[in-house]
Amino acid sequence: MKEPSKWLWGIFAWLVALAIFFPIFWMAITAFKTEKGAYSPDIIFMPTLESFGDVFARSNYFAYALNSIVISLGSTIVCFLIAVPAAYKMCFFPTQKTQDTLLWMLSTKMMPAVGVLLPIYVLFKTFHLLDSVPGLIIIYTLMNLPIAVWMSYTYFSEIPGAILEAGRIDGASIWDELWHLLRPMALPGLSSTGLLLVIMAWNEAFWSLNLSSANAAPLTVFIAGYSSPEGLFWAKLSAASLLAVAPIMVLGWLTQKQLVRGLTFGAVK
Repeated sequence: MKEPSKWLWGIFAWLVALAIFFPIFWMAITAFKTEKGAYSPDIIFMPTLESFGDVFARSNYFAYALNSIVISLGSTIVCFLIAVPAAYKMCFFPTQKTQDTLLWMLSTKMMPAVGVLLPIYVLFKTFHLLDSVPGLIIIYTLMNLPIAVWMSYTYFSEIPGAILEAGRIDGASIWDELWHLLRPMALPGLSSTGLLLVIMAWNEAFWSLNLSSANAAPLTVFIAGYSSPEGLFWAKLSAASLLAVAPIMVLGWLTQKQLVRGLTFGAVK
């Protein structure tokens, strides 16, 4: 009975993988079609770079890409600077309110972003942060901070507290504990957290569309520029989307082992 069950689960897994991959595949082949051919379901066709040429001629792709890189990496670094000390404190020096604080932080992720758009917009306008890279770094940091704290807290909780106690007996400071004791042991988990934060920041569209327009616009705004009142230009939209998702997809493929290793960190003792 076990062998047929394994085959069925294997087939199911392949079907799910194909269902997830198909939209990406279709976007990729549509990017190499003409605008007229984009509405055709043909898989075999004469590929063309016409849409990519139009995209590069219309927009400064590299400026958008640079903004995405700076904002994603910047928000991830700031997230770590805040999340790691917070998780360290809550994990190794908990109080009666620690769990309540963690649940409250997680609950903020359940709130619709549009519910706080108006006050955030007013604050950004008051402090001249609209359409600025620092402004998007701040909002992306606030957006991803609960996830960063929760994941760091989870990884730290897998490390025996006795190791830190031994370090304190030897005269280790808080910095020594964080850098020389916790960092090497939690590195797989923290690495996967960093990769996840970069991916989440790279893919964020709501805040970038509402808080930026030209100077600080990342690739999500670059894609949205191909939706116009005249209609959707599918070939150009697919080319722009492929250019936007390709860097983060390549990063995911290159780091998938590290990502899986970090996400399963501490699962098996």
